[in-house]
Amino acid sequence: MNAKRVIKKVAVLGSGVMGSRIACHFANIGLQALLLDIVPKDAVAGARNKLVNDALAAALKSSPSPIYNKTLAKNITTGNFEDDMPKIAGYDWIIEVVVERLDIKKLVFDQVEKYRTPGTLITSNTSGIPIHLMAEGRSDDFKKHFCGSHFFNPPRYLKLLEIIPAADTLPEVTDFLLHFGEKYLGKTTVLAKDTPAFIGNRIGVFSIMSILHYADKTGISIEEVDKLTGPVIGHPKSATFRTSDVVGIDTMVHVANGLSQGVPDDEAGHLFQIPGFVTKMVANNWLGSKSGQGFYKKDKVNGANVFSTLDLKTLEYQPSKKVKFASLETTKTIESLSDRMKVLFAAKDKAGDFYRAIFYQLFAYSSNRIPEITNDLYKIDAAMNAGFGWETGPFEKWDALGVADTLKAMEADGHKPAQWVYDMLAAGASSFYKIEDGKRLYYDIPSKSYKIIPGTEEFILLDNIRAANTIWKNSGTTITDLGDGIINLEFHTKMNTIGGEVIEGINKAITLAEQNYKGLVISNEGANFSAGANVGMIFMMAVEQEFDELNMVIKAFQNTMMRIRYSSIPVIAAPHQMALGGGCELCLHADKVVAHAELYMGLVEFGVGLIPGGGGTKEFALRLSDELQDGDIEMNNFRDRFLTIGQAKVSTSAQEAFELGYLKKGRDMVVISRNRLLAEAKKQCLLLADEGYTQPVQRKDIRVLGKAALGLGYVGANTMFSGNYISEHDVKISQKLAYVMAGADLSQPTLVSEEYLLNLEREAFLQLCAERKTLERIQSILTGGKVLRN
Repeated sequence: MNAKRVIKKVAVLGSGVMGSRIACHFANIGLQALLLDIVPKDAVAGARNKLVNDALAAALKSSPSPIYNKTLAKNITTGNFEDDMPKIAGYDWIIEVVVERLDIKKLVFDQVEKYRTPGTLITSNTSGIPIHLMAEGRSDDFKKHFCGSHFFNPPRYLKLLEIIPAADTLPEVTDFLLHFGEKYLGKTTVLAKDTPAFIGNRIGVFSIMSILHYADKTGISIEEVDKLTGPVIGHPKSATFRTSDVVGIDTMVHVANGLSQGVPDDEAGHLFQIPGFVTKMVANNWLGSKSGQGFYKKDKVNGANVFSTLDLKTLEYQPSKKVKFASLETTKTIESLSDRMKVLFAAKDKAGDFYRAIFYQLFAYSSNRIPEITNDLYKIDAAMNAGFGWETGPFEKWDALGVADTLKAMEADGHKPAQWVYDMLAAGASSFYKIEDGKRLYYDIPSKSYKIIPGTEEFILLDNIRAANTIWKNSGTTITDLGDGIINLEFHTKMNTIGGEVIEGINKAITLAEQNYKGLVISNEGANFSAGANVGMIFMMAVEQEFDELNMVIKAFQNTMMRIRYSSIPVIAAPHQMALGGGCELCLHADKVVAHAELYMGLVEFGVGLIPGGGGTKEFALRLSDELQDGDIEMNNFRDRFLTIGQAKVSTSAQEAFELGYLKKGRDMVVISRNRLLAEAKKQCLLLADEGYTQPVQRKDIRVLGKAALGLGYVGANTMFSGNYISEHDVKISQKLAYVMAGADLSQPTLVSEEYLLNLEREAFLQLCAERKTLERIQSILTGGKVLRN
């Protein structure tokens, strides 16, 4: 790798859906991005950048947002190919993202050659045009620094970045891009060969097309397929047909046709032929979400959304039906995906038949793509994990089922894998992956030995160390030794909610750390850090009017949060994805938060008719005190903090969490790469410990504003109620929130203690638990997942 190469400025050529969003993601990490496109035909003076400006504006307005925070858009400069192409001379990486036509790309590269500084990286975001064809006729320096860099859409959220070198690409260029993409862009970077559709789309489109043909042949319904290919097997909720609608059926057909023509010798090439029902759908312009209907259709009936599904035989839409399979029902209590899959593949019903037919075929196909599309099996799994959202890729699934036993079943079904699989088993290797010394190894086919996955040496992944390093666990938590005197606490309750077992785990972890270790990290590898407190438990106690017990539970929660803050060792929280309610409160009390960039953090208790009761309201009052200034700004700050809780604001990124006051500037930090989060959290914990950590002292100097702030909260709530923006019950919750944050109805600003505020907070929380309308709200969340505004 070229240690001297630094990327500070990136030029993105082409501002379409992909180009504008790629520019946004570079802006996300603080780089300067130059976004260029053509001058519109007949452009009037002053409007030569209209096309690119409109494209960027549309991207910034889109949902989900391609940018962590709208303020980061200042990192993007727009321009056009005619006036601004000379500016690329000052940029470190030039990415071409124009229309997928070789002739147009070559015209753009002609311009790039005129102005590009020698040694500058130049890549194409093509998803299908061969890289070697784009390199033809270019200068030697261009060829050496040119390759494919295929981002998946949307670039901020889908983690796959395929790097595809051409024949003359310098190895250090490829190595640099693989490293930069992973560490700084947060991508799963995969080295791919210059073959049609590369890795992700070659395997992904094969999987979709094989399912379409299976549906055409067997008559299995769209609803049944999507039930079988969703979360139950670790795939996204959009499963197969909804995913096709979102991607665009015409896009899927384009890629499949390209593969059909581009890989004529593919042993399963017939599956890239378009089924008749898909051809008719394209002819009818039923292209999915973009055209308003595809495999699914949404209509408005009496103001309500009504969903219908296409019958693949009649090509008529029918009301969507819920489907059930006996085998799926039996796996509802099986948490482990690998254990669940064993049951599903052994099932003797329609579901089992589907899984065996589809995945035995996929396993064989994937094995036969080595060494055609890649030399290494882990790259196929990585591409499917990151590009298609599969929790496990083809070889990981095969491992879970048992390689040797599954091989026999595949042969019996007429799906014979590649010879190297037989050679692997003959060499005494029984799995595609294994764990050694906390690192994940893959089976290297040429050497017939296991090797560490390149680029993962610096990662600390709990899945790799848990079995060997667990020092304590209960039903909801596990404490793991990370080495160097640091331990980690992870949750593994449903949605990582915080109940009694998690409270016990937090206290046990702090006790162990105080006795025998240097510090504690709280992190996990679940889908979300924590969805908050166990509201089901709160609901049951409130319904039974067990308020003394509920008071003890809330007090225990508060005490635990305070113990995180005031333990004798540093406590680091490393949240990712959702950190809501109690999960957010935990982070508020940590010594430092090392947050993943994709962090959706918020105090959302208002939505269930409550205020934050685990120290969150107290903490906002404390933070308000620390930033208060005399005069009107005082009340402005109070209002902002009050509204953050009162409107249950959730950050759309870690960057926004700073603006909302959930993260502290100068203290907390953001990590872009999810795989590096725990390693960085451990590093920060060690730094605090080794610098001579001093146990903090509980605060007794919190300045609360009393009646002045309380009046502001009351007036604001009543005004919102008068305008029909909130309900009468919302007013009551707002008043309780204002009462706590103001420090009660004190006649003047006063210094109070944390304990004083915690008591106010808990009292208000319990009073709201006694309200019928609060219980209705909690019940609505528990039974239907819907926020009730009663």
